[in-house]
Amino acid sequence: MLLSGRPALPLLFLGALFLSGGLACGPGRGFGKRRHPKKLTPLAYKQFIPNVAEKTLGASGRYEGKISRSSERFKELTPNYNPDIIFKDEENTGADRLMTQRCKDKLNALAISVMNQWPGLKLRVTEGWDEDGHHSEESLHYEGRAVDITTSDRDRSKYGMLARLAVEAGFDWVYYESKAHIHCSVKAENSVAAKSGGCFPGSALVNLEQGGTKQVKDLSPGDRVLAADGQGRLLYSEFLAFLDQEDPPVHRLFYVIETRRPRTRLLLTAAHLLFVAPPQNHSQPQPIFASRVQPGQRVYVLGDRGQTLLQAAVHRVSLQEEASGAYAPLTAQGTILINQVLASCYAVIEEHSWAHWAFAPFRVAHTILAMLTPSSHSYPSLSLFAAPGEATAGVHWYSRLLYHIGRWVLDSETLHPLGMAS
Repeated sequence: MLLSGRPALPLLFLGALFLSGGLACGPGRGFGKRRHPKKLTPLAYKQFIPNVAEKTLGASGRYEGKISRSSERFKELTPNYNPDIIFKDEENTGADRLMTQRCKDKLNALAISVMNQWPGLKLRVTEGWDEDGHHSEESLHYEGRAVDITTSDRDRSKYGMLARLAVEAGFDWVYYESKAHIHCSVKAENSVAAKSGGCFPGSALVNLEQGGTKQVKDLSPGDRVLAADGQGRLLYSEFLAFLDQEDPPVHRLFYVIETRRPRTRLLLTAAHLLFVAPPQNHSQPQPIFASRVQPGQRVYVLGDRGQTLLQAAVHRVSLQEEASGAYAPLTAQGTILINQVLASCYAVIEEHSWAHWAFAPFRVAHTILAMLTPSSHSYPSLSLFAAPGEATAGVHWYSRLLYHIGRWVLDSETLHPLGMAS
């Protein structure tokens, strides 16, 4: 079977399930925003926000692996030369300035907050990316996703408020770890907090049942597009809704997956799921993040006669900016062929079947409404699936609902950090 389901899910993973189903390929509008309280309350010593372990989905997410200067992933790090931030750089290598783009964005936002809170002071970074192994095993410092911070005057009485400002700046996990510093970390670029929203560029093509192709951004209710079932057989599946769509379009960064035989070229965001052929002695194809796809892996593409799926070796993986918007189409099957390459409709965690299960109520509701439609040529309007007063652009209300359910499940679990030394 190409896309098999799974038996009963442990309660601990229900939150991940709903988050994966609810977030398409990025934060979208409204996700990740924090409501500022009227009065900011400093964090207490040893307090962390959110109240879950750092490397869980509800915080900064799992450890992705150490980045070294010689590794392919080193290109994920970017230097921070913000003059409003003091970098300790005790190694004198510039390592503390290197970090992921998301970490850089949050740190720059925090630097502004620090200057506003304490005029004349600056944010100070004591530890950033670690290439020397000075932190605990699987520390996010090894990925450039964590920083240890103080104020420039090193006044420890300010650190509780500094931690609160870090929370408000959008760091995904903040820990008043030591009397000497605050530890902050962010999600990986290919996670729910990835800077690129949506899933596919609006100019990507899908195959229609009535023949021909259509750009993703032009999909409408009633369109039936080429997809694949659980056994890997091609079929046409109804387009149900956009889990996310941008209006107006903005520049987004996409991963470009290219094959030579047959020649295909697919653009999709870092956190979107793509199916690759399994290693030897494994029968099930693997759904993985686009950012994890490597040359030599085999993806599933449309055969020359358009009747079957073939395995094609990935020739090249690159990055490209597009300005045609970003769209996350959902089909009844949960899969879709985009530019003749088979992809999942889901993202965020590498569990296609969980996300598809989370959308079962939505599919059932769509089927019932279709049965109640009097004319076979009339389809339930997507507006029927929109919350009152909600515009068609943006993140779908059902996706937002799953997101909030997932966060509630995760927050209700009594997860205590283990090995939290940064």
